Order: sequence, then C-alpha cells, then structure tokens
Amino acid sequence: MNPLQSKSERIYTNRFTFALELGFYAGFIWGGIRWVFYLLHFTTVLPGFLLEPFFKHAFLMTTAGQLAGWLSFIALSVIASLIYVLLFRKVKGPWPGIAYGIVWWALLFIALNPMFHWSLPVKKMSWDTNISEFCLFLLWGLFIGYTTAEEYTDEKLRDKKEVMG
Repeated sequence: MNPLQSKSERIYTNRFTFALELGFYAGFIWGGIRWVFYLLHFTTVLPGFLLEPFFKHAFLMTTAGQLAGWLSFIALSVIASLIYVLLFRKVKGPWPGIAYGIVWWALLFIALNPMFHWSLPVKKMSWDTNISEFCLFLLWGLFIGYTTAEEYTDEKLRDKKEVMG
C-alpha cells in the first residue's frame, strides 16, 4: 500500500475474514500444543474436553476423539478471535491479549465447568494440569490479542508518510 494514498483510497483489513483466519491458526497451533501437552501428560484434561457433553468419554479418549477435540478448539478459537477483533482491535500491546486468555481460562475452567463437567474442578486437578492449562490459555490469548494489535494499530505507514511528506 502506498503511504501517500488518501485515507479513502487505503485498503483496510476486513475484520471478519481476519478474525476467521486468526482464529483458525490460533486453534490449529495452540490446539495442537494442547494435544501434545496431553500426550506428554502435562495435563489430564482431554483435548476434546469441550465435546464432553456431546460425545461419550470413551470416544474422546481415542485418536479420533482427540482429533475432534482439536477441531473443537479451532472452533472455540474462531469464536474468541471474532469477539476480540470486534471489541478490542484498537487496543495496543501484549497485556490485553494475556488478560483475554486468562479470562477464557477462568470462564471455561471455573465458571462453566461446574455446569458442563468438562473436567475435574480446578481444586481437584493436579498442579501440572492447572499450570499447563493456565499457561496455554494465557499464550493463546496473547497470540490472538497481539496479532490483532499488530494488524490494527501498526504505526509504520504513518511514520513513512511523515518522513516522505
């Protein structure tokens, strides 16, 4: 994009398609890491924990169930990215994304878990599981938040215009 273009001539990032793409990659990357965490016994929460109300637990323990869990995490990530892009796209820096990931962890594991029984209560899970899940969601939120901040608050084009103009 030419930095000398007028504001009306600039091409802006489509929020919806950006959020869909970001959510897919966030879910693909961090859902894959969740699966590896489960395979390495860092966490006891199944990769398909979000599907627990819809599928039998025995199925979710199979490879197909874990793959379905990865896909459900991608779907969760798309929803989370859409919300973040619509509400917080102009917020700068990494801290809002970190907070966003922590809020999602608290929402899923503390607020909604007693209703849906996705996993054991937080107080009954091991320290390894709690720390792994908390850190994973923190980094997942950072990925979504900081990627969005870089896309929508990048100041490089304005700096080029000031230097050239």
